[in-house]
Amino acid sequence: MENLQIEEIRIKIDDENDNDQLFGNLDVNLKIIQDNYDVDIVQRQDEIILRGKEAAKAEAVIDELMAILRSGEVLDTQKVNYVISLKEKGLSYRESNINKDVICFTHRGKAVRPKTIGQTSYSRSVKSHDMVFGIGPAGTGKTYIAVALAINALKNKEVAKIILARPAVEAGERLGFLPGDLQEKVDPYLRPLYDALYDILGRESTLRLKEREVIEVVPLAYMRGRTLDNSFIILDEAQNTTREQMKMFLTRLGFGSKAVVTGDITQIDLPKGKKSGLIDAYHILDGVTDIEFCFLKDSDVVRHPLVRRIINAYDQRVEPNEEEEEERE
Repeated sequence: MENLQIEEIRIKIDDENDNDQLFGNLDVNLKIIQDNYDVDIVQRQDEIILRGKEAAKAEAVIDELMAILRSGEVLDTQKVNYVISLKEKGLSYRESNINKDVICFTHRGKAVRPKTIGQTSYSRSVKSHDMVFGIGPAGTGKTYIAVALAINALKNKEVAKIILARPAVEAGERLGFLPGDLQEKVDPYLRPLYDALYDILGRESTLRLKEREVIEVVPLAYMRGRTLDNSFIILDEAQNTTREQMKMFLTRLGFGSKAVVTGDITQIDLPKGKKSGLIDAYHILDGVTDIEFCFLKDSDVVRHPLVRRIINAYDQRVEPNEEEEEERE
């Protein structure tokens, strides 16, 4: 067994203005490092003292965080956790060129950038292919990045229209029993798409473009029979499409158009016995020229750190077979 010696390493802080961001609110960033490594961290004026068996690993993380701050990037707990996860794989945040690509700017002037290696690869694939499938767990930015890329393409006049679609799958409820007219019944299923549009374009600009039919947010069923030219088309929650719906959607693509299909194959709400069109499409289309499949992982989750742990817990759960399930019920 490897005998690790307790080390003491001192790190000089070269810019006092970075201290608040480096340490985090109530020293949360330093606590994250301590939680991940066998090390104690002490602050003393212009230096950080590391003591423990994994002081060298903690030093490598802090050096990376300081370099990120020097480059002008904002540091938050998500980024600290991600830097640590990369270090564990022998990778570097800086060397991976993450956060270098600006997809677009929000109506408030904030730059929208990929935040992980997976998101960077996904974003670049969408730019270079006519059809991309973004598959991954919740919180990996599949939809948000696709919407940002669509808005950028519209602003650059690469397309004349943005079309966002979702299958209106009833997860435990019947549409017919929900209150309101048809639009009010399907709006809850489309809300995440509106949220992304509002965040990037602003509510007023979104509604104005929607009135002019430059942006369409529609249930998937409304796509049947259409040919979509010069459009950026996004199909969200594609794991809830049937095989027939997926084929229908994919064959809507017209000249000068680009399609992005996003979904999470671990959260399928289709009735029992119905095969997901997303899974089916992967088996049929993988390897077809100019169709790219991008798989995002739990390490690409950019929500609360608990989301990543929840995803890992569900992934590790052993599913009971049907007989055990019936017996338990």
